[in-house]
Amino acid sequence: MVPEQRLDEIAARFAFLEAKMASGVDSGQIVPLAREYAELRPVVAEIEAWRQCRAEIAEAEALLSDPEMRGLAEEELPALRARLPRHEQALQLALLPKDAADARPAIIEIRPGTGGEEAALFAGDLLRMYQRYAESLGWRFDLIEMAETELGGVKEAIAHVTGEGVFARLKYESGVHRVQRVPETESGGRIHTSAATVAVLPEAEEVDIDIPATDIRIDTMRASGAGGQHVNTTDSAVRVTHLPSGIVVTSSEKSQHQNRAIAMQVLRARLFDLERHKVAAERAADRKAQVGSGDRSERIRTYNFPQGRMTDHRINLTLYKLDQVMQGDLGEVIDALISDDQARKLAQLSE
Repeated sequence: MVPEQRLDEIAARFAFLEAKMASGVDSGQIVPLAREYAELRPVVAEIEAWRQCRAEIAEAEALLSDPEMRGLAEEELPALRARLPRHEQALQLALLPKDAADARPAIIEIRPGTGGEEAALFAGDLLRMYQRYAESLGWRFDLIEMAETELGGVKEAIAHVTGEGVFARLKYESGVHRVQRVPETESGGRIHTSAATVAVLPEAEEVDIDIPATDIRIDTMRASGAGGQHVNTTDSAVRVTHLPSGIVVTSSEKSQHQNRAIAMQVLRARLFDLERHKVAAERAADRKAQVGSGDRSERIRTYNFPQGRMTDHRINLTLYKLDQVMQGDLGEVIDALISDDQARKLAQLSE
């Protein structure tokens, strides 16, 4: 377990933040203080629960020497002692190092991989799956870029997802998603294998990534799309090129001002993600083997429609409820990924 002194320090810091926020702080401090307060609150709750259980055990053990209370203490002690390991494990989990980006909104980018039109159709299925999952958790899901094929597939989709703990849960979705099914475009009834890639990026704030004006080129283009006089007559689409990295971001909403803001938001997220991966790679050479690494070249999951089966290859989890999964029922698989990630981290701490 963590030394008592460290637990005292955490509790003292939480009390300081609580008092500071109650006394009033200026607008520049409120966001970071509130974020730290929210992160420490569950940790402090687990510290208190663990300490309370230990205190109750000590009280019950003290009563064993009292003839009148001995029987009651002997009844209570087995349950109390059984609870203590659970509190210890919960406290260890609460104390695990947190990903600083977990509380942030996320940018989801979905693109077809191998498989032609069928891959584009599957990319559209994944987009709807994540949209339904977000709705089930009360998150906001805003499409900020969408390009479709003639058959209704997705060439590229970029969405902004906001809500509580968005990146903490969606970060495990980055990678290659493989589908096995009979395509709508296949007349012979043969099962095809195709794929789509998903990238989940934590939203970056301006203070995270400083982008000098000299590092970007902004081009205004005539928006293209199906129907609508506005699309055909207004040079509203914006393309932002980050010169040092070569990253290109486009946005084609009706408002040119809005497009510039959206494109910069996506660009910051991509640059922030590159920096996070660079730091992670330097910290752990075996990052690619870890769940939640976000390696987009890694095949993470297979969706087998003929068998109604979804398999997550990182944790060898197979669920025979593919229809529900495609309707956005992702809770079971994401919970399993989080549990596996926590178990790995606990194992590393004990080494």
